[in-house]
Amino acid sequence: MNYIPNTDAELKAMLDSIGVDDFERLLEAIPASLRYRGRLNIPEALSEPEAVKHLTELSLKNKQYKSCFAGGGAYDHYIPAAIWRLVSRSEFITAYTPYQAEVAQGTLQATYEFQSMVSHLVNLPITNASMYDGATAMAEAAILASRHTERNQVMVAGTVNPNYLETMKTYLSGTGIQIVNVPIIEGLVDANYIRHHLNDRTAAVVVQSPNFLGLIESIEEIALDIKKSGALLIMGYDPVSLGILKTPGEYGADIAVGEGQGLGIPLSYGGPYLGLFSVRADLVRRMPGRLVAKTLDANGKTGYVLTLQTREQHIRREKATSNICTNEQLYALMATIYLALMGKAGIKRVAELCLAKAHYAADKIGGLPGYKLKFKTPFFKEFVVQTPVPPKRILSRLGKVDILAGIDLGPFKFGLKGCLMIAVTEKVSYEQIDELAYWLSKVK
Repeated sequence: MNYIPNTDAELKAMLDSIGVDDFERLLEAIPASLRYRGRLNIPEALSEPEAVKHLTELSLKNKQYKSCFAGGGAYDHYIPAAIWRLVSRSEFITAYTPYQAEVAQGTLQATYEFQSMVSHLVNLPITNASMYDGATAMAEAAILASRHTERNQVMVAGTVNPNYLETMKTYLSGTGIQIVNVPIIEGLVDANYIRHHLNDRTAAVVVQSPNFLGLIESIEEIALDIKKSGALLIMGYDPVSLGILKTPGEYGADIAVGEGQGLGIPLSYGGPYLGLFSVRADLVRRMPGRLVAKTLDANGKTGYVLTLQTREQHIRREKATSNICTNEQLYALMATIYLALMGKAGIKRVAELCLAKAHYAADKIGGLPGYKLKFKTPFFKEFVVQTPVPPKRILSRLGKVDILAGIDLGPFKFGLKGCLMIAVTEKVSYEQIDELAYWLSKVK
């Protein structure tokens, strides 16, 4: 980003135009005790080769793991090499926002294909052009449900990703929408609690499956009760799991939200990621974010346009469905290429490999002295083990042999102190799982 200096005369002209006689008045909201007075200790500028060398040295300080068994919403799936080559093609090089449809047809067509593929994946008719991530998608779904039902209460399963829940709390603060936390029983949502607490204020019930602990929820048990109450069913999902598990549409979900990071997108130290958002057809005009449609131009040729633009940038503020007015275009494109490359058979195969390897790992680790699987419920690619030594010690010890062994569940509010959550994707080999088990057995 270029630095554009301003002369004293230009600064005065700007202050005069907003009716301020001194720049310090613009800082009155910041307590004086928090303002830095003095000169910043900024080193001399570097030349381009020096800057590249310095940044390269800094990057090498990042810890490199040969095996990653961490999950919790971000997973180390394999990324086909073709993705990196295709995303840089000229058809997809466009402005930040594709408002000028005539110069952004490549981007718009790719987005249309993205929407179509995700809709097929989740078995719901309408998908938007993507959200910021899975967390914001879930929060926006709660707002949509409240507006559609004209109710102000959302029941959220205690087994959803806790980071998503925190995002929802931030989003919903100030909206008048109340979050009701549903208890957990043996790693699963308490279906009876939902059944007995549904009322005429309940706008939606939010359930995630596989849930944060990796377990597959029995959504059939509550779906019918939710429908009868007039509330909406919001289902969080792992897109890779849909290669073998029932889809949100098959469960009768009204809104399906997910994290698309597993669809050919790197871990990137935590983001940015790709929010997936799909709805049944009659909810389309309340959907947040962008929507791309296919149409015909004056000459009868196929063209792609932004449509149903009830977004903050396109409509009067009070009529907007959301203040999200953009989408994760690059990552949506990567996910589109991934889905096109894999196809139905490929997604199914990836899911089968995740399932097989995760269960192999669970059996191997569960048989180690002092280790025990915490839950008996079916799981997909992630599972929880009770450990004979503190998980923090395990993570530290295995980190020294370049293995990221999982996630310590102690800091989370699940009552699972002394438990380690392990994720296994298709990228991990059986030899790496054996090595994980070997080192786990050595930690004292």
